[in-house]
Amino acid sequence: MMRTGREIRVRAYPAGSVSPDDFELVEVPVPRPGPGQVLVRNTWTSVDPGLRLRLRPDAPSGYFAAFPLGRAMDGIMTVGEVVESRAEGFAPGDVVWHAQGWREYAAVDAGAEQLSGLGTLTRLDLDECEPQWYLGPLGGMGLTAYAGLHVVDALRGGETVWVSAAAGAVGSLAVQIARLTGNRVVASAGTDEKVDWLRDSLGAEAFNYRVGNLGASLGGIAPDGIDVYFDSVGGTHLETALSHLRRGGRVALCGSISEYESGSAGPRNLFLAVSKDLTLRGFRGSSNLHLMGQMQRQMAGWLRAGELDYRQTVFTGLESAPHALTEMIAGRTTGKTLVSLD
Repeated sequence: MMRTGREIRVRAYPAGSVSPDDFELVEVPVPRPGPGQVLVRNTWTSVDPGLRLRLRPDAPSGYFAAFPLGRAMDGIMTVGEVVESRAEGFAPGDVVWHAQGWREYAAVDAGAEQLSGLGTLTRLDLDECEPQWYLGPLGGMGLTAYAGLHVVDALRGGETVWVSAAAGAVGSLAVQIARLTGNRVVASAGTDEKVDWLRDSLGAEAFNYRVGNLGASLGGIAPDGIDVYFDSVGGTHLETALSHLRRGGRVALCGSISEYESGSAGPRNLFLAVSKDLTLRGFRGSSNLHLMGQMQRQMAGWLRAGELDYRQTVFTGLESAPHALTEMIAGRTTGKTLVSLD
């Protein structure tokens, strides 16, 4: 009897907010691995804000390709267990990561580069580590947070760093990396509960950006200005940062989630980048793979020492992935959003 598994496909590109109705759950035959491939039973799959950029006919130039309609969704980080191998260096029982998520089984080419190298099939070291950590602090999320602070030279300490979307997967790690490397950290999030977590558990000076005036809230905590802004929001947050950055300040442009569903709302005060000698530096985690080993050693040490607070919002069952995405984009998740397939 043929074994089957399930996968999620994009039914239609959303016009406005993402809805679970934009996806379909399909039962398909489990693939047999060909030469140089392994068959992986996926156990954890990732849910990330950047997926929204691929749910449109044309993804932004230079970004990962749009998800095709009616086909499996490649380019989503996933952890799983090898159940059959025809590739040297991989054996049944190995725990691996790859980038063929939002499905229960995947036949993965062992040598094929995925997600610019970030998602290439890799066997994972689970010594004192949970497998899903590789979708968070020990994987792309950790690399993005670490690389963003690295590219604006904010790992040396002694500065004031503002992190927006600070209770999310990347933001919460950026907050802690910045603090653990000796910076003063200001963090913003959209609920009082998240602010309490950022303040009480992560050691940041935090505020709710939905309460009162954004500029006044930031200025109240950092009246002398900020040196670095880690931006995952764009729009009015970036505009506020430009106003509060000190001369020679730097911005790590990680994302612009405020514009993913509503269209562009760029800052109106961009000339301040000229008048203040500011640096605005766009980056992607996958463009900084040379930092992966360094990041993983540092993060693993902090995790083992109990110095890093890693929070997850977990949804259960592959069918819950579209709902998890809508909840995350709406700001109703905290930390890393994951789907457990076991």
